[in-house]
Amino acid sequence: MVAYPGKKRTGAEHDVSICLSKVTLRGALCVPRGAAGIAIFAHGSGSSRLSPRNQYVAAELQSQGVGTLLFDLLTPEEEAFDQRTGQLRFDIRLLAKRLVNVTHWVEGNSGTLGLRLGYFGASTGAAAALTAVAQLPGKISAVVSRGGRPDLAGEALGLVDAATLLIVGGDDEPVLSWNRIAFTDLGCRDKRIEIVPGATHLFEEEGALAKVAELAGMWFASHFSAAEEAPARKMAQEN
Repeated sequence: MVAYPGKKRTGAEHDVSICLSKVTLRGALCVPRGAAGIAIFAHGSGSSRLSPRNQYVAAELQSQGVGTLLFDLLTPEEEAFDQRTGQLRFDIRLLAKRLVNVTHWVEGNSGTLGLRLGYFGASTGAAAALTAVAQLPGKISAVVSRGGRPDLAGEALGLVDAATLLIVGGDDEPVLSWNRIAFTDLGCRDKRIEIVPGATHLFEEEGALAKVAELAGMWFASHFSAAEEAPARKMAQEN
């Protein structure tokens, strides 16, 4: 197992229970002081909020002043079922619905009120994130996909209006091909695909995941601040 170096957090992390209509999901929330936005993580197939890769990226984002929420898309019972069958991890409709509901929870949570919203999706979680964006027009400022399967979002790709960054390992075939195809189908104007040379699907190579975190941090910081400045520019023009 690859050990990912930790980063000093700039805010206290809290365990949270996200109570939805029929299920309760476990999560970890961290909002650094002065954060303009929060990245909601949608983990990949067969993973959870405890993914060492996502925890590493989350710590890096926190050090750059970006809030993070890592949570389990599935309940413990569902996770056990998925471990046996592998079915739920590819149920993009279910995962996207969970992500939409968690987004509403973030909007109403006292510790995250007013923050700009972003998604960080890995593997099948990226498809869930993009599908959720299509169901929340105008609400999500930015999306980052790490080794994702955006192609599984299907027709929702054309409805995506959030700035989207696809990060793919240069040696991650056929995922790289699927990302290139999905990139052309994305409906957002602000989109980019970044290829990390020599990296495979889990970005386990030296420096690969650090590059992912760097790219993600810059993407979120840029688009959270841009979203914050837009109303100010509009007001200035009206005056």
